[in-house]
Amino acid sequence: MDDVIIIGGSFAGLAGALQLGRARRKVTILDTGLPRNRYAAHSHGLLGHDHKPPADILASARQQLERYPTVRLVNVRAESIGGVADDFSVLTDDGETLRGRRLLLTYGVSDQFPAIPGFAECWGKSIVPCPYCEGFEVADRHWGLVYSGPHALHAVSLFGDWTDRLTLFTDGHDLASDARADLARRNVSVIDGKLERIEHDKGQLTSIGLDTGRNATVDVLFAHPRNRPAADLHVGLGLETVEAPLGLFLKVDDRRQTSVEGIYAAGDLANPMASVTLASSSGAMAAIFAQQSMLV
Repeated sequence: MDDVIIIGGSFAGLAGALQLGRARRKVTILDTGLPRNRYAAHSHGLLGHDHKPPADILASARQQLERYPTVRLVNVRAESIGGVADDFSVLTDDGETLRGRRLLLTYGVSDQFPAIPGFAECWGKSIVPCPYCEGFEVADRHWGLVYSGPHALHAVSLFGDWTDRLTLFTDGHDLASDARADLARRNVSVIDGKLERIEHDKGQLTSIGLDTGRNATVDVLFAHPRNRPAADLHVGLGLETVEAPLGLFLKVDDRRQTSVEGIYAAGDLANPMASVTLASSSGAMAAIFAQQSMLV
């Protein structure tokens, strides 16, 4: 029996496995090889790994884990979970049943791309979600922002640290007069109409077509599509969730434990603030608290 079964082998899961391996706890990591940031050419903001391809960082992390004999990484999908603390069972898609005392869920979330031709092809290249991740590389250029709710107006003020050229696309939403007045005060251009298509050259957007017949151009487009957990294992477990502006996340306490004893969660699955740094930190903390919960 494993001490901890980790479901999800990206940044949060591997960071958790590292802590548990160093504590000489027996760990199995289940991973499908589909990290959320696989669309990005480079990862930014992670100390010691800034501007490296995320796949390279993960490959290095997996290699480093090989020195810990109690850690095992398996490229399979978890199909179902049952049991209780100290006796969980995980059925994998290759028919194996694993047993563990604790579970750490780090299978992340998946972004739900809108049905706009060209959007998916540009995602992670010229359509991006996070100024902390990509803002430095495109600073002082013409940015576009797709309005997806009131949280987008906060982004307007945030973006001022990177650029003074910003266009807001309402994407068919109605903006209140006071919001439009504030945008005008900030010298933010507003383009009404719903996004209809994204013209691009190998993922680099060249034109944004709207249902009004207008075409607009920006250098980079910031968008925040809704996301959902990348698997539904939490549903069968009855774990409590929290609805955030952009999607659903697992509810965890200060020790990263979910609403079910013995099940911990970390990374984007349990934090709406998506960040490689935060995912790694929360994965490490969740693993430490899981280990401490097994002390006698």
